[in-house]
Amino acid sequence: MTEPKKEAIEAMSECGLRPMESYRYMSTETGGDDCVGHTMIDHLNYCYKLKMKQIDGKDSQTLVNKLYDIQSIDLEFFFRVRLNAEGKVECLFWRDSMMREDYKIYGDVLVFDTTFRTNKYNLICAPFVGINNHWKNTMFACAFIGDETTESFVWVFETFLKAMGGKHPISIFTDQDAAIAAGIEQVFLSSRHRLCLWHLSKNANSRFGLLKSDKNFKNAFYKCLSGCITPNDFEETCKSMINTFKLEKDDWFNRLYGLKEKWCTALSKDFFSAGILSSQRSESTNHAAANVYTITLFRDFEEEFKLFVASSTMFKGSVGRTVFFEVWIEGITGSMQEVQYKMEDSTVTCTCKNFEESGWLCFHCLRILHLHSINTIPDRYITTRWTRYAKKQIWERVDTIKREKGEINNFTGHKIAKARKFIEEKFKTDNKAVDEIIKKEEEMKAKEEAAKIAEQEKAKAEAQRQTQDEESTNSEITIVLDPDRANTKGKILTI
Repeated sequence: MTEPKKEAIEAMSECGLRPMESYRYMSTETGGDDCVGHTMIDHLNYCYKLKMKQIDGKDSQTLVNKLYDIQSIDLEFFFRVRLNAEGKVECLFWRDSMMREDYKIYGDVLVFDTTFRTNKYNLICAPFVGINNHWKNTMFACAFIGDETTESFVWVFETFLKAMGGKHPISIFTDQDAAIAAGIEQVFLSSRHRLCLWHLSKNANSRFGLLKSDKNFKNAFYKCLSGCITPNDFEETCKSMINTFKLEKDDWFNRLYGLKEKWCTALSKDFFSAGILSSQRSESTNHAAANVYTITLFRDFEEEFKLFVASSTMFKGSVGRTVFFEVWIEGITGSMQEVQYKMEDSTVTCTCKNFEESGWLCFHCLRILHLHSINTIPDRYITTRWTRYAKKQIWERVDTIKREKGEINNFTGHKIAKARKFIEEKFKTDNKAVDEIIKKEEEMKAKEEAAKIAEQEKAKAEAQRQTQDEESTNSEITIVLDPDRANTKGKILTI
């Protein structure tokens, strides 16, 4: 690579162009990739060297110093820095104490996002995110990564596990990146790697050309992604789409099909995913759920409850004390599922596997429970991470620490309850006395106001009398006029 080209690349980098953008610009200006004079790999490697050269230790040292300051306050704060041979930052990772507590509760599902980059150094900002019991994003950790190599991702993933006490998520969602996939295979050995449907949909729009404007193709493709309930349903839909739209020789689709276990919802229902990829989300049963679930999840549960009310059932047979039913909704294709119910312990399972995947019962199961006069949700089907009590132990531990430090009083729960009851009863008994005091106060104010008004009227009458006397006196005074002005000569004497 010649010096003028290096200077041109450096200038474009300083203007904010990303490595691939500057390479495409040079390719267009010179007439094609073959005329650039260096390969795309050489171009990207040189851009990486420029990026690492920019990180001269000033900003990085300031950040590291700040992290040390935070660690001096939060003793559970964790961070790690990876340096290259020259002592410059290549990767940076951190998480605080509350992030770890959240991961202990909500760490069954992990989303690792690498779509963001910093402006100055072009580092990848890679947050580790989860879903809390209110179905809101919750941050577990964050990393800055210098390059998208398997080695870097392995370092970040291993550091994450170390920071989280070795706990593996059940499911981890990422975009379709080979280096990330390789890193997950090496580190998260017991986790199910899932691909984000949003990224797949976005990639599909740029891969299928004219097909992306075909409504029938889009419907078939999105049904393959998340609209199929069973593996057989997926295979039949996928086969029909391939034959209809001639996709047998489409390389990108064939690679995507080879990864079907990572993105097809029908093939991943045995693994908990908090309903991230799922399109799904009796009165006493409904009321019981409202008392336990968070408001956000309860709204999704209500949708299942409405479907349960509208569903139909058919008895299919029994084996011992286990009975089998079919449950469906008239007019909704694909809604029919088989439900198995064990009478001895009220265990219910459904072929849709919504509970296994999302953590709350589907309308198929609710229908069969209600059919057997079970009007409250069995405890085994209430997942703590979705309830309003998910972080109860954390707050109790925090209160214990504060109590030991003397930051809060030492009342126990029953003492607080007794105190509240005493205050309420005392208020009721004293309420009449308070009303009497207020009444007397108001009467006294009324009397004072009446006396004040009477005094004002008296003063007004006295003022009017004095005015009349003054007018009578003024009528007896002789009216005088100024004398005529005299015309004099010489000095005027001023008196």
